Amino acid sequence: MADDRPIGIFDSGFGGLTVARAVIDLLPDEDVVYFGDTGRYPYGPRPLEEVRAFAHEITRLLVEQHGVKMVVVACNTAAAAALPELEEVAGVPVVGVIEPGARSLVEVTESGRVGVIGTVGTIASGAYQASIAAMDGPGVELFCAACPGFVEFVERGVLEGDQITVLAERLLAPMVEAKVDSLLLGCTHYPYLARTISKVMGHGVVLVSSADETAFAVADALRALGAATTRRTPGTHRFLSSGDVAWFADLGRRLLGPELGSAESHVWISPR
Repeated sequence: MADDRPIGIFDSGFGGLTVARAVIDLLPDEDVVYFGDTGRYPYGPRPLEEVRAFAHEITRLLVEQHGVKMVVVACNTAAAAALPELEEVAGVPVVGVIEPGARSLVEVTESGRVGVIGTVGTIASGAYQASIAAMDGPGVELFCAACPGFVEFVERGVLEGDQITVLAERLLAPMVEAKVDSLLLGCTHYPYLARTISKVMGHGVVLVSSADETAFAVADALRALGAATTRRTPGTHRFLSSGDVAWFADLGRRLLGPELGSAESHVWISPR
């Protein structure tokens, strides 16, 4: 049976737009509702219990008020904190970014020495470590590093420059020293800094973004469930923000593209 309801995607702010871009490109006929929780970003430094509560709150909003047929947790920190619980209580299929990204990382490595960078919360959760350990990739040695500060640069729209380069050189030093041959950008904000990250890591290191792999996982799940739309017209795309909608629309349009024509405001009744 076809299902014309929208796909819901959420992130703490702008990073999940990389996933939204991939979903829109792969599934152009599907409607999308994107929620950027910019009023409460960044999630990375927050306690995982607090992030878990945010994830449940946004999922309920997408399901109950926007009638989505699937929720895509396009935030590594939120996925690490809440994905198993959301899968049980959401009432619709839930797709996260961690497993697709981890699988792709293991597939592309040649030396077996792989790295994951993410927010403090994501790395401390052990979610990527557990996901990669559960795979049967022989001889994979994983190195992880938290990169505080990267998200804040992206959220300000500052994607290149000396400050970012200096910060990247310091934060990525453990990955360079470990001689990883592939590096997973374990935060959906980080692809916007890929040029700087690649420059610091060197051209021999493959950067892996989970956005495309997550979009493929969404498409596979919709097909398996018989829930893909049967329309053959371009889908509609709604964007909501819990913060400054003018800022969200302006920066979001530069990051995503023309699909983000405007943004709608959502004010939490009881802000945390």
